[in-house]
Amino acid sequence: MTVPTSPVSQPSYSFQCVVDSPGFQVVGGKGVYIDVEKDGQVHSGVLDGVTGAAVGALGWGNEEVQEIMANAAKEAVYSFAPIMGNKPSEELAKFYIDNSPKGAFSAALWVCSGSESNENALRIIRQYFLERNLPNKTKLISRELSYHGYTLGAQSISWNPKVLPFEPYLMNREKTNIKINSAYPYRLQKSGETEEAYSERLLKDLEDKILANDPDTIASVTVETLPGSTLGTCPPPKGYLPGIRKLCNKYDLIFHLDEVMCGTGRSNPNGKLNCWENYLADNEAPDIQTVGKTLGSGYVSIAGVLVGPKIVEAFTKGSNSIFGGNTYSSHAFNCSVALAIQKKILKEGLTENIFKMGNLMGKRLQDALLSYSNIVGDVRGIGGFWSLEFVKDRATKDVFDVATNVAPRFKQICFDNKLSVMALSGTEEGTTGDRALLAPSFIIDEAYVNELVEKIVKSVDQLTKELHAEGKF
Repeated sequence: MTVPTSPVSQPSYSFQCVVDSPGFQVVGGKGVYIDVEKDGQVHSGVLDGVTGAAVGALGWGNEEVQEIMANAAKEAVYSFAPIMGNKPSEELAKFYIDNSPKGAFSAALWVCSGSESNENALRIIRQYFLERNLPNKTKLISRELSYHGYTLGAQSISWNPKVLPFEPYLMNREKTNIKINSAYPYRLQKSGETEEAYSERLLKDLEDKILANDPDTIASVTVETLPGSTLGTCPPPKGYLPGIRKLCNKYDLIFHLDEVMCGTGRSNPNGKLNCWENYLADNEAPDIQTVGKTLGSGYVSIAGVLVGPKIVEAFTKGSNSIFGGNTYSSHAFNCSVALAIQKKILKEGLTENIFKMGNLMGKRLQDALLSYSNIVGDVRGIGGFWSLEFVKDRATKDVFDVATNVAPRFKQICFDNKLSVMALSGTEEGTTGDRALLAPSFIIDEAYVNELVEKIVKSVDQLTKELHAEGKF
């Protein structure tokens, strides 16, 4: 149902997105559906296919979470973590550690966003090597087509076109930041090349970069376990992440996995929390892992840095302190709510559910969309995190011209069909195509999967028809 609520023309006082217009505004939600106001009309019952930015786990309007928040508000008292801690932050850290493979992590720091978590990870990496009296280990390795956050430090280890305008304000990208190839099998794995051979080629590139830049000056390797916005949920090829782990061990580097989008239960095969458990053995855990998004399920602003035992040991044997911190680090209210949410998710088996239902969603999308001619070139992902990549030609994988606006048009068509997705444009140079990301709530069932697949196929067919009529497909 579409109900007029206010005049179409209205200014925006919020300095974000389209500056002079409010654009889409969520005004309500229940379960897997949201109500969205656009141009003065409320569109009710829009199926939420992406939960904002892969944030939602419990869906919207959850009454038990409302009670959790009310109780937390009664009990929580603010404290500045560098001076005085609180019990909810300790308990949330213990919960995450206990629900990760034994020995993987020893401590955690809680902040308010994924950008802050990656920013703090960089500070921890730097201090770790200072604690060990290795001050020359300053260089940071990360991948082409990566995204690690909106703050300047996080953008310094990100390599994508959106970062380029801000390069004058970033770290020295020639001396401090080292770029390696992305793991992008759909476009970069050679014809006839096995996954293992592709991994070996990527790992050789990494080791060559380490040697060329002097291992004694390199601090870390940062990768997204399952990339999100800039690449579109490409699962790592076989042997790739274990290979990085071995190289980090060999050259005394910190292995940093960014699981802000893909982690905290969204893509875990064991009913627990970490995406890397799909690809790494328990004893191959990262030294640092950044998390966020579903940690608070969109009800509170919280993210975190999980710290491995060797880093904690270096600190305790050294200064045993960290100077400074974010004002809202380890915020008692946020930690209390997030802990209760995570306990609820675990109790109800929702990480198991999203892994099963998410994989079903992915399989049905592959079966539906790749069986006939349309603009979808690839459907990829794992668990509750999937994406579609759009191409002009499946055989050549040619991308659409950015001016064709395939991603924005697809998002609008999906919305017209009462489905919310995240749609992102490809790069000007054609290194990746337009993409649509899917990251539903953990509470989805088969009926949701069927409804989403039906709406996606309908939207793909509609845009395919339009582009064909324009002579662009």
